[in-house]
Amino acid sequence: MKQIGAFEAKTHLSELLNRVFKGEKFIITKHGVPVAILSPYNEKNKYASDETIERLKRFRKDKELAGLNLKTLVETGRD
Repeated sequence: MKQIGAFEAKTHLSELLNRVFKGEKFIITKHGVPVAILSPYNEKNKYASDETIERLKRFRKDKELAGLNLKTLVETGRD
């Protein structure tokens, strides 16, 4: 993946977007430190985080550890 500075990315954004549309990915850096990734949009993963959260909620429902439920463990950990 090619690295590109933030100033250069800003200056050439239209060109970069055309290249990303064709499948390229870029790491955007600020003073040499990676801060973002510019990559093609993937409709399939649009709601991946929402789906993952729902799957985790279903998984943890009614789970118990040695007689303690997850809610009790979380509340105990907050104290």
